Amino acid sequence: MSETDETTVRRTAVQVDGEPASYVTAGRQDAPPVLMLHGTYWSRVWLPVLDHLADAGLRPLAVDLPGLGRSGGRLTPETATVPALADWVTRFVSALNLSGPIALAGHDIGGAIAQHLLARNRLDVSRFALVNSVLYDSWPAPHVAQFRGGGTGEDVLAARRQAITRVLAGVATESLIADYADPWTDERVRRSWTALAAAADNRYTLDLVPALQRSTTPKLLIWGEDDLHETVKYAERFASEMPRTTLIRIRNADHIPTENAPDHIGRALADFFTA
Repeated sequence: MSETDETTVRRTAVQVDGEPASYVTAGRQDAPPVLMLHGTYWSRVWLPVLDHLADAGLRPLAVDLPGLGRSGGRLTPETATVPALADWVTRFVSALNLSGPIALAGHDIGGAIAQHLLARNRLDVSRFALVNSVLYDSWPAPHVAQFRGGGTGEDVLAARRQAITRVLAGVATESLIADYADPWTDERVRRSWTALAAAADNRYTLDLVPALQRSTTPKLLIWGEDDLHETVKYAERFASEMPRTTLIRIRNADHIPTENAPDHIGRALADFFTA
């Protein structure tokens, strides 16, 4: 696909720590960047809304964390902690030569990484959005925590397929489930994912609460109301405690609401990031 096409969603990569960091992007190269982080899934969760951001004159960048999705490398329990992944994200930003304020979005554990980047001033964040993110002590979810001690390849792949099927809810089709689950057919990705599970620790979000309560950065929460683990009650608490926070609730949507309401969420993110 042409890199000069302003609206085409395309996948490309940049070298970080000697390994390819894969990301999907759209929009003009000189457009204001929106960095989008995933958690226990991969950059696929952001795909349904990228064109909305590009159409709004933004440059979305949905990156795969190391060892996950389509990125190279392999995570260990030490490199899969929230602070370590936040460090990696800063190196990804540097590799792309992004300068100036950056809009930041996070989903799932990617939201914990985003909170760390904002609260610890690791990036110059202009606007901040979370979609069904881990908050406070909401994580790790039981289906992730069960792999803290590791697991066999087939166990991980089967569990991921089961989780994907559940959270996609009413939009789940066999082809969509297979698309989401595809990275876990690679043993390297499965091992990286179990490292992410082993490193999952809610102290990384609990420790950030005081700094986030002092933050004046505009914040947007978008939440699928049917999420069993990152429940909307956590989002309501965050919205009540953190300054300049707005909560948008998505009905009949689970943990990946971008698949259930892509137009609604895409417009909301675009409006927020261009405000």
